[in-house]
Amino acid sequence: MERYYRMLVSHKDLVDFKVIYKSTDLFVSAEKNFSKKTENLVKKCRNKIEEFIYRNPNFESSLKPIKVDYKVDPIIKFMIEASYKTGVGPMATVAGAVAEYVGKGLLKYSKNVIIENGGDIFLSSTEDRIIGIYAGESSLSNKIGVKIKIKQMPCGVCTSSGKIGHSLSFGKADAVAIFANSSILADAVATAACNIVNTSDDIEKAINFSKNIIGVWGVIIIYDDKLGSWGDINIISLKK
Repeated sequence: MERYYRMLVSHKDLVDFKVIYKSTDLFVSAEKNFSKKTENLVKKCRNKIEEFIYRNPNFESSLKPIKVDYKVDPIIKFMIEASYKTGVGPMATVAGAVAEYVGKGLLKYSKNVIIENGGDIFLSSTEDRIIGIYAGESSLSNKIGVKIKIKQMPCGVCTSSGKIGHSLSFGKADAVAIFANSSILADAVATAACNIVNTSDDIEKAINFSKNIIGVWGVIIIYDDKLGSWGDINIISLKK
């Protein structure tokens, strides 16, 4: 899918660049172009996940949480924990996991870091930032945004859709955006909540599911022209 929404990104104080490695396609905003450092972090993260999958193939294929009875790398541990909290398979968290791993790594070089990985974002900034919500063919797509305050960062903002993108979803929402303390957790919750939404009547049910997970502090769900929201989020209108 062409990620044209990246063309809408505007930062006067940051440098934007892309890093593509295998199936990972990151759009990064930082204080300088850290392409090489970013690529190295992507490789390290992917190697950890790929090596674990080699020893545990079920980690990649399972659509439900899996049990591991021995010590694992922290990134694998966080993916498994998020999986158990939400009932989805551990690989439902992989985009958020890569974004968070790379983002935290880049914070050693830049106080402001935004990593976007297919709609899943790691965000850490010294000033408030606005995140737009892309919802495919919905009339609300790119019309609203959320102002994220400094005190809410670092955080994860992850979006799942039953209508756009290549990720597996059992729901039909145009967009389910989750705001959480972790991109890994946000990715898992977004997937699980999106699975719940098959009609606009399911919006409230998906919100109730999401808000009861510790670490989640905001939810936006879009189904056609209907919008539901919850949490400590400041929704704003985006002017064209």
